Amino acid sequence: MTNARIAMLLTAALLCAAPVIHAQTSTTSTTATSAGGKSYEVEVGAGHQWIDTKIDLRAGEKLHLTATGSVTYPAGPSSKPPARSFGPGGIARGWADLVHQYAVSDGGHGALIGRLGTGEAAQPFLVGAATDFEAPVAGRLFLGLNQSAKDAAAAQGSFHVKIEVLDPGASTPEAVAVGGPAETRIDSITPALLDEIPRRVTDPQGNPGDMVNILIVGAQEDLVKAFQSAGWVQVDRGVQETVVAGLLDSFTKKDYLTMPMSTLYLFNRPQDYGFAHAEPVRVVMSRNHLRVWKSPYTAGGQPVWCVAATHDIGFDRDQRNNGITHKIDPAIDGEREYVNDTLSSTGLVVQRGHATPANPLTEARTATGGTFHSDGRVLLLILKSAAAAR
Repeated sequence: MTNARIAMLLTAALLCAAPVIHAQTSTTSTTATSAGGKSYEVEVGAGHQWIDTKIDLRAGEKLHLTATGSVTYPAGPSSKPPARSFGPGGIARGWADLVHQYAVSDGGHGALIGRLGTGEAAQPFLVGAATDFEAPVAGRLFLGLNQSAKDAAAAQGSFHVKIEVLDPGASTPEAVAVGGPAETRIDSITPALLDEIPRRVTDPQGNPGDMVNILIVGAQEDLVKAFQSAGWVQVDRGVQETVVAGLLDSFTKKDYLTMPMSTLYLFNRPQDYGFAHAEPVRVVMSRNHLRVWKSPYTAGGQPVWCVAATHDIGFDRDQRNNGITHKIDPAIDGEREYVNDTLSSTGLVVQRGHATPANPLTEARTATGGTFHSDGRVLLLILKSAAAAR
């Protein structure tokens, strides 16, 4: 069953990608509430995947969203499937939905969803008929439907959304910084500490591979929370876990994103964590992924975690054994900044910056033989401490 499952995902991955439907503007009305705040009313047409509400939020701004209305997917050829009408909660996920690209993987098909910003790092969230939302960072609010481009091309109807501001958030410079904190110098990561960090990881045979391109400072629980909040999933460590997770995700009709990644080494031991961020249909051949090691060093009294992040973009020949392996995007700085954007958008990064080591790595080959290039900089992220908050 596992082979059939992987084959199904691979077949879907090789299909032509659906065209991107860009966000459209909408008519947004604004009124004052009796509590002195604001409320907005937005019409979200079913023919677009994303609608620009023209509402800019501050970090910490709290909203209550309620939605009414109906959307219909017309009947297919020969009435298969039949016409389906549904409300803001969408249609319950079925087996066929496993091979579709929906922004919120565990949300209903066609459900009302939202996100802050338009970039690839923006993490969509489920709205449904009603939800409360607190903006983790400043950004523009977009609303849409949890559907494919093909769905949007034929969908009819709309959802009417009322957005009430429960708390306008703070007016500090930090609260209005779009996408997270502004880049600053991070003094706790000294040049001496940076020189202690190996530039590359190795495979089990000791062959040098991916670049260590990110350092994260924070407690273990804060590290895991930041990745999970940003939509990254922890990757299975082995085949047995893959089989179990695949079956469970199939039975719950969720997209399977946790296919295992190979084991690499830093500080003479395998990675402590593997995280992936991918479109469900393309997970077999294309995903953002990274490995994390806890270093023996600290900064500001907190552990320093080393990250090697790359972007799988297809398949390639493993030059060590002529087998099949994933091919990474050789411009690895793009993946470094993708991690930067996704984690910073959670509100759990309190400081971020870049540093260039004394011996920067700018060009090299992976352990499987693929080439990559970089500007040599390392991303530095300082996480908010949950312990301090408690």
